[in-house]
Amino acid sequence: MTDIRVLIADDQVMVRQGFTVLLDAEPGIEVVGQAVDGADAVAKAAGLRPDVVLMDIRMPGLGGIEATRRLTEPPGAAVRVLILTTFDLDEYVYEALRAGASGFLLKDASAAELAHAVRVVATGDALLAPAVTRRLITEFARLTRTPRAPLRDRAGVLTERETEVLGLIAQGLSNAEIAELLVVAEQTVKTHVGRILTKLSLRDRTQAAVFAYETGLVRPTGR
Repeated sequence: MTDIRVLIADDQVMVRQGFTVLLDAEPGIEVVGQAVDGADAVAKAAGLRPDVVLMDIRMPGLGGIEATRRLTEPPGAAVRVLILTTFDLDEYVYEALRAGASGFLLKDASAAELAHAVRVVATGDALLAPAVTRRLITEFARLTRTPRAPLRDRAGVLTERETEVLGLIAQGLSNAEIAELLVVAEQTVKTHVGRILTKLSLRDRTQAAVFAYETGLVRPTGR
């Protein structure tokens, strides 16, 4: 199996070097480069073609949010962006998710947590299970004042069961948890998730969750 290629973008050299040492020690993961700011990350990603970019939000010059948008917006963009933040409810994380980030990770994460996050994001599964991320998504949803009609129209292509699965994804449930709740096989849930992402032209589960909240299909207070 090919190693997961990682680019680390942070204006603090200690963070870049520390994460590089931790990730290079993990089997199946290779740090292919470091970037000092958002513009550097976008430029280096074009040449290095990483699978995952660890992106700090607050950097001088081009920040992490705009850099994330530039990396993920082009049609067919395969790179996943994992946001690095100091605070678990950093206000900028909401905008980063909207810009296309696949999840977020605290800078004080352990080596095991860091490696797990990279592997999860690289597979397109996104980081929605941890309680702190559920809280983040809920707070993000509160910032969405009114459902966006064009997005709701797009949701009309989903079947009733796909809409139900989308709502559960938005609440941070894993495929196994959704399967147990709906009393179906986990493979059936995986099939539904794949069809949802394809029909809505979404990249991963994080985008699906944001979509669900922005369309009003899911409310912050519950299912």
